[in-house]
Amino acid sequence: MVSSLNVIDVSRVTPSDSSESLTLPLTFFDLIWYKLHPVERVIFYRLTDATRPFFDSVIVPNLKSSLSSSLSHYLPLAGKLVWDSLDKKPTLVYSQNDAVSFTIAESKADFSLLTGNKPFPTTELYPLVPELRTTDESASAVSFQVTLFPNQGFCVAVAAHHAVLDGKTTTMFLKSWAYTCKLQQDQTVNAPLPQDLTPIYDRTVIKDPNDIETEVMNHWKSKLEIISDGNVKSLKILPTPEPSPDVVRFTLDLTREDIQTLRERLKRESSASSSPKELRLSTFVVTFSYAFTCLVRARGGDPKRPVGYVFSVDCRSLLDPPIPSNYFGNCLSASFNMKLTAETFMGEEGFLNAARMVSDSVEELDETVAFNIRKIFAAYPSLPPGAQLISASGSTRFGVYGLDFGWGKPERVAIVSIDQGEVISMADGRDGIGGVELGFSLKKHEMDNLIDLLPEGLKI
Repeated sequence: MVSSLNVIDVSRVTPSDSSESLTLPLTFFDLIWYKLHPVERVIFYRLTDATRPFFDSVIVPNLKSSLSSSLSHYLPLAGKLVWDSLDKKPTLVYSQNDAVSFTIAESKADFSLLTGNKPFPTTELYPLVPELRTTDESASAVSFQVTLFPNQGFCVAVAAHHAVLDGKTTTMFLKSWAYTCKLQQDQTVNAPLPQDLTPIYDRTVIKDPNDIETEVMNHWKSKLEIISDGNVKSLKILPTPEPSPDVVRFTLDLTREDIQTLRERLKRESSASSSPKELRLSTFVVTFSYAFTCLVRARGGDPKRPVGYVFSVDCRSLLDPPIPSNYFGNCLSASFNMKLTAETFMGEEGFLNAARMVSDSVEELDETVAFNIRKIFAAYPSLPPGAQLISASGSTRFGVYGLDFGWGKPERVAIVSIDQGEVISMADGRDGIGGVELGFSLKKHEMDNLIDLLPEGLKI
């Protein structure tokens, strides 16, 4: 049963300094996402002082005023995507008096359940996420919601249009907002935004020597002619299937020691195998490989069934010259291996097999990954029906548990949109000392299997 939610207010927040207008063209990195589901994050803060009067008089006013200040540095977020009839692609436009939607609500849900380590119905998170408005003519860039859990805490949620910003840019903005809000409460005025949180809008840093942009738009045109009315210029997000009502969420917190245990296990198994090879055992390789293996085993079924993996690659540092880390927009590609079978990961060497493959995928990353869009488009249609394709969302490098708005660090950060497919959400651990948080969303019977499997590899 979905928890009851009382919407207190829906308002518009404008940038505090919005004298100028701004137009940003979309790059091929952005256009890949223009019809796809937004990325939805909910950031929970435990605060037993969070009574309704304190929420109304302190938390909400501080969040709204600091959001307004932060938007003055991130004007495109208050704008919207539009598509002029004479243009070949959509454009992100901010005009004076544009604003973001800001919802204030109160929930009767169990805060401890939503932030804890026990599975719960994924539908419990949906009321906490704001709607992102999209129509045929325009699409909002972001929307926000702040929800009170009386005497337990509150959460800040964002729905972000993926054609406007990727996870790195979203996190950069959230850090800017938190930084401003905390300073405001400390009564530190006019402190400049740190350089690493100040966005760069220069689109000329993204080169497209092979005209990938045209290829992306042609791909969408052919796809939309099959799955919709063929109106390529409609900015309405494509509908996504409703997740089954028996889908549950679960979060696994891996400590730095847990990750080292998994790393040492891989080293032992690799050196004892018939083909020993030194692996790139980064935190990502170890944790994603482990989660991937456990998910394949949790599904069970025919050992010959097709499986695969895909993970996003931030291309900023891979391109030559590198793209500044504070570049505003998308700069993502993907690495994938889609022609595998479940039996490779079901035996004793399943984890090692996964780590070898993911390690090789990471080792192979270079500038060319940014331009492999054609391969990505070709790979998805070639997936056999019923294939288990496991992907990763988020990053262990975003530092989301440093998002302190003035009331302490988050209790839990959830990526709600992992419900759109078999996706593992990944984040740095709340402990701040090298742990990792893995989020899963599965049908209950598979989740029960997964929860039984996950502790097995952590035994020394």
